[in-house]
Amino acid sequence: MSMLNDVACVLASQEELKQICKDLGEQITKDYEGKNLLVVSVLKGAVVFMADLLREIKCDCRIDFMAVSSYSGTKTTGVVKIKKDLDVDVAGCDILIVEDILDSGLTLSYLKKILEDRNAASIKICTLLDKPENRKADIKADYIGKVIPDEFVIGYGLDYDEKYRNLPFVGVLAEHVYADK
Repeated sequence: MSMLNDVACVLASQEELKQICKDLGEQITKDYEGKNLLVVSVLKGAVVFMADLLREIKCDCRIDFMAVSSYSGTKTTGVVKIKKDLDVDVAGCDILIVEDILDSGLTLSYLKKILEDRNAASIKICTLLDKPENRKADIKADYIGKVIPDEFVIGYGLDYDEKYRNLPFVGVLAEHVYADK
């Protein structure tokens, strides 16, 4: 069975994703010129977006990665676990957290607090997708690619049970995939 059979609809095409990265990259370049930019990707979901976004950022920057988890199936558990921490000292850095989706906000508010405690000079958030209907924490992204409805999305790095990350677009996962789980 093809992965495409599990996609109910496409929310962001390849062309739209490319334009989102270009537009965000231009704004980030302007905002961070001459600063000590450290781009932090939240693994695994944001790695595809971060790779494309980085190619559009035209100022000096370094990158690092964190792996955190708060999901089980299609629902957030509300408990955030750090699976991989940063390799660099963030004190004095202007951090841009790159996330695939801002959903409940629990993960990002937790990460932001940790990085604030480590004396980062500034912390901003760039999210590919923003799902404000589902917000549980008081947090907003500084850079938003696209606002989406409260649907479970896959593709372009986003997964369901570690599948579908390699789809070149963002789509809604068909309910038949997870209805019985």
